[in-house]
Amino acid sequence: MRSAQEIIRNVRVNQSPNGICYATAGEVTLPSDELERMLEAIPGAIAAALDRKAFYFVPLTIGEGDKTLVAEHFDPSLTDRAICHRNIESGDSQCVFISTRLLDDRFSIAFEFYINVAHAFVDRAGISPHFADLVWEQASSSVRGETSLDAFEFRKQATAAGRVDEKAKSDYLATAFSDAIAIYLLSLCLDVDYYELREREYPLLAPSALAARLKKVAELFPPNPGFQFNIIYRRRHG
Repeated sequence: MRSAQEIIRNVRVNQSPNGICYATAGEVTLPSDELERMLEAIPGAIAAALDRKAFYFVPLTIGEGDKTLVAEHFDPSLTDRAICHRNIESGDSQCVFISTRLLDDRFSIAFEFYINVAHAFVDRAGISPHFADLVWEQASSSVRGETSLDAFEFRKQATAAGRVDEKAKSDYLATAFSDAIAIYLLSLCLDVDYYELREREYPLLAPSALAARLKKVAELFPPNPGFQFNIIYRRRHG
């Protein structure tokens, strides 16, 4: 294993056409053309906000307290110690290490990457007022479910006891915006069955409500040339 700092010093960082900085180290099995498409799916307005951030795709990222190690070869004995991603400050930049062999399939790798991209963008750019109005209207109307456990919990806190908790509301809107951006980016890169995102801890947001959020994100960040955004509703038979 090598330290993350050693990899940052020695591995060449590339830049995709939209400006996203990235590197690979070790035995990353994701084909280069699929990785490049995953990067290029990010609209320019989002990519521009990530100018001091680089994404490192590695087999396994190991967190050892404040120290971060990277396994350059997949070792099943290390998976219990591995983490999906780790953020590391390096000078005035931030490096995000993503464990491609812990996630393994293209869907999971892409979603983990896009979640990191979305949160980083919202941290820098803030929340779209138009998106916030839409989401809060949905929450006030008791639309069922949410897009992540964090959004689900923040929404409950924001609307508990018959009054609005402004701190929880702000956290909820930021999380919902990040979630929607991540799902939108995933849909540009891959054909996504919404129910593949389902988890046990909370109910998924109603499809029509999610569609409204994604359409709003698509208006804010139109797809790059060569990418398309479509919502297709599955027909019920019988």
